[in-house]
Amino acid sequence: MTKLAALTAATMLAGLPVMAEGVKVGMITTLSGGGAGLGIDARDGFMLAVKQAGRSDLEVVIEDDQRKPEVAVQLADKMIQSDKVDVLTGIIWSNLAMAVVPAAVAQGKFYLSVNAAPSALAGKGCNPNYFSVAYQNDNLHEAAGAYLAKSGFKKPFILAPNYPAGQDSLTGFKRFYTGELAGEIYTKLGQTDYAAEIAQIRASGADSVFFFLPGGMGISFTKQYADSGVGLPVVGPAFSFDQGILGAVGEAALGVKNTSQWSKDIDNDANKAFVAGFEAEYGRLPSLYAAQGFDTANLLISAINKADVADAAAFRDALKAADFASVRGKFSFASNNHPIQDIYVREVVKEGDVITNKIVGVAMEDRSNAYVDECKM
Repeated sequence: MTKLAALTAATMLAGLPVMAEGVKVGMITTLSGGGAGLGIDARDGFMLAVKQAGRSDLEVVIEDDQRKPEVAVQLADKMIQSDKVDVLTGIIWSNLAMAVVPAAVAQGKFYLSVNAAPSALAGKGCNPNYFSVAYQNDNLHEAAGAYLAKSGFKKPFILAPNYPAGQDSLTGFKRFYTGELAGEIYTKLGQTDYAAEIAQIRASGADSVFFFLPGGMGISFTKQYADSGVGLPVVGPAFSFDQGILGAVGEAALGVKNTSQWSKDIDNDANKAFVAGFEAEYGRLPSLYAAQGFDTANLLISAINKADVADAAAFRDALKAADFASVRGKFSFASNNHPIQDIYVREVVKEGDVITNKIVGVAMEDRSNAYVDECKM
């Protein structure tokens, strides 16, 4: 555990409203096993914002869900019943979010998502106390589909793991790429051997490949694909080509285009300060997950500045206002409490000795999500 992970309080900022009891946050995230890097980055980004804010009225309890839904449910129950948290956050994986979020918000708790944002919670299953600070799961995949269509590709092969975010990813991709597909595969969640899938791509007549495989899955696929010599252009969402993954994949990812609502080279003061602060604190470049954790904490702090969490209606309105400096620049919430934001096209490049991303275009401007009209609240 880093020094920030243990942080629960700091110096009070003069002139800010003081609550009698303060706000207690329960962070359930993946800190061990497959995908731990994603949770660690989200935690570290969140806790960096907490440290920078210096709030003595904000306490954070952090637990490891081990990427297991049953563990996440047990932790949420403990945090709600025993720890008496006011707000929950931290979950990376959509199947864990589906296991935790509906019950948490039904008990009157606020849930702020640092990552997972399944369609089931954006449409008919939306709730006034649930806010996604990241995106709606389909968004980055929609942008990839739009980019491939605009770039003139005629026959992509698409694949993703078989769980809620994977299903949302291919649905989103096909919402904006409506042409012929060379093939479509759902892989096993946590799979590491992609020889069979790569063989199918080779034989399919595809002219390009789109894949969503977060964490270690993406590392495995990218390395195996590069070694296979198939050589077709690859496009994916940022999850498959984010900073942590690029460090493990290396030059095999060079030239790949990927879509993201955040990049370290977005030109605004908040983002520049975040990237510099994160690198100074942790000795590494931030990832998409770190940026989302940072924004989530700053959204929460902006609401604490305006309202008492015990006044649920006022606190909800304060969250909805999104009165904070997002590292993404433009940021607001749609009526179903999911972001409206730009989505960029990035290219994997080498800067000195570092494999990283740079923005090369905008895939979508002010993108909301496809489920707003299904949300009745």
